Amino acid sequence: MSSLIRLELIRALRNRKFLFFSVIYPSVLFLLIAGNADSTTKVDGSGLTVPAYMMVSMASFGALTAVLMGNSERIAKEREGGWVRQLRLTTLPGRGYVLAKTAGAAVVSLPSVVIVFVVAAAVKDVRLHTWQWFALTGSVWAGSLVFAALGVALGYLATGDAVRPITMITYFGLSILGGLWIPATTFPGWLQSLAKWLPTHAYAALGQAIEQSRAPHTADLAVLVVSFVVFAGGAAWLYRKDTLKA
Repeated sequence: MSSLIRLELIRALRNRKFLFFSVIYPSVLFLLIAGNADSTTKVDGSGLTVPAYMMVSMASFGALTAVLMGNSERIAKEREGGWVRQLRLTTLPGRGYVLAKTAGAAVVSLPSVVIVFVVAAAVKDVRLHTWQWFALTGSVWAGSLVFAALGVALGYLATGDAVRPITMITYFGLSILGGLWIPATTFPGWLQSLAKWLPTHAYAALGQAIEQSRAPHTADLAVLVVSFVVFAGGAAWLYRKDTLKA
């Protein structure tokens, strides 16, 4: 299993296009969105400045990109290419394959989170306590496991040709409706009510709670836990179903 994990890490780090969109793109998008805002302009209803609010949103977006986009399409293509079937002939357990995929995506997601934080602190003068920086990094990185499970599920749900549009719709839908690109507090009332049930909204809310030095809302934690159980359970069921077909 360790050999497969190393292979996945090497493949992820060699994919320059994937690295750009998962590591560099979120920082660029942060500068574009927060570019004209100063350190005193606040997001209505959040109590946070625009740079601080969007820093967490874009760090979450970067981690989401790495684990969701990285897993789904690659798994679908490996299924069609016979690579997964070959691995099943070895002693590698099924959970080992999923773990290797998650580890490869997690390694890429961490730099994307850290780079957004560095850019926000250096360019937009975002200032937090040391413990907040560490807590933010840990929560955003750990929270990405929810979407890693979703990426695995999508990889087993669709074929190589169909997985990209399905993943893109899911990816942009969760990002936009969850308030990662535009603060959810600016949405109409009915859309704000919908956003609160999305895991991306709860995901970013954890980081925003750390920025405000308060405990996260129980509802946000519940949404993330339930989402992870649903996504991981779906991934496990689809994996077993795919195994029976092989």
